[in-house]
Amino acid sequence: MKNNILIAYYSWSGNTRNIARRIERETGGRLFEIEPAQPYTTDYRAAVAQAKKEIEAVFRPELQSMPNITSYTIAFIGTPIWWHTMAPPVATFIERFDLNGKTVVPFHTHGGGGVGSFEEDIAKMCPDATVTKGFGAYNSGGPETATQIASWLSSIGLRSRQ
Repeated sequence: MKNNILIAYYSWSGNTRNIARRIERETGGRLFEIEPAQPYTTDYRAAVAQAKKEIEAVFRPELQSMPNITSYTIAFIGTPIWWHTMAPPVATFIERFDLNGKTVVPFHTHGGGGVGSFEEDIAKMCPDATVTKGFGAYNSGGPETATQIASWLSSIGLRSRQ
């Protein structure tokens, strides 16, 4: 199964990266970090302000690279929740990555605001894909997160390592 799974994620603080790595351990999929060509500042307040402006303007930043997608049938897509939805680099990735006919598996991290409209937004952006139930964690999760991820993956039929 692992050869057809892509785990694409954007992580500003490292929280979403940590969840992506846990998913990689459970599925054996291939990690791909979504990186904007122009990185966001490391200053939290400035990054939040920039993200708000970009989301309001439906801005799609350029990305450093895109993976070759032909061999993947399953795409995990991870994001921090910014202003109640996905980070703009993730929206760029979704718009440029041909997800038609693929299984899309959303996951997110948040700082207390929950999933927002991310799962609805990703489903709207991927009308010709099968979008599964998503997973979310506060920051990068706690000690129970690995068990929660394994349970979630089993519930959607994608856990390959027992």
